[in-house]
Amino acid sequence: MNKVDARVPLLALRQISKRFNAVEALVGVDFEVHAHEVVALVGDNAAGKSTLAKIVSGVLTPDSGLIEVDGEPVTIPSPSAAHTLRIATVFQDLALCDNLDVTANLFLGRELTHSGLLDGGRMEQTARRILHDLTSRIPSVRTPLNTLSAGQRQSVAIARTLIGSPRLVVLDEPTASLSVVQTAEVLTHIERLRDLGLGVILISHNMNDVRAVSDRIEVLRHGRNNGSFDAATASYEEILGAITGATSQAATQDVRLPLSS
Repeated sequence: MNKVDARVPLLALRQISKRFNAVEALVGVDFEVHAHEVVALVGDNAAGKSTLAKIVSGVLTPDSGLIEVDGEPVTIPSPSAAHTLRIATVFQDLALCDNLDVTANLFLGRELTHSGLLDGGRMEQTARRILHDLTSRIPSVRTPLNTLSAGQRQSVAIARTLIGSPRLVVLDEPTASLSVVQTAEVLTHIERLRDLGLGVILISHNMNDVRAVSDRIEVLRHGRNNGSFDAATASYEEILGAITGATSQAATQDVRLPLSS
């Protein structure tokens, strides 16, 4: 695992709150991620993970709080604004087209042209380079998506984020419903994103996956921060305790009994 960078975070969220009518989805949440770092965001259902991901990706705007990129305050009012800030997100639905091949899916909506025509050769060359950088096992960039496994489709979705040269990638449950082999391949891609210098936010319910690739684990509970852990040293029981509420961020680790008289 890489050591956490002590310099200015790539992305920092300060006291972020979001309400949906009477429901408080996020309450004063702090969160940050550095370049060359995988930060896992975990919590039970309705903990606020997806809401936080949508705020980072520009799908939702916070009611209050501060967002900083490289230490500078920013607003992310839309997905296009997130793209401009070089923030890419892969949601669970993947947003891929089964009737297109790998290259067409990678460049969907961002096709390269030359003299007013699609530049298929340059797109295929770029697609091969990106898949190679991710160590993907997809046999050909011309393979139709509908012939790929679920794990390979996730690989395409992750590779698609690299078309825009992002600095930060948000992955929402990337290993859900995958086989053991497919999960291992996706986890390798996540490690490669970190090796390439990106910051990665990994949202997952699978503690084995989280502990395998994360540098740091941040726990949300009922929309609030409830623990921050070094993935290399934290025990499963510590993380689970924060998720379930058995322990809280305010709880002390050093409980001393009074001396007997």
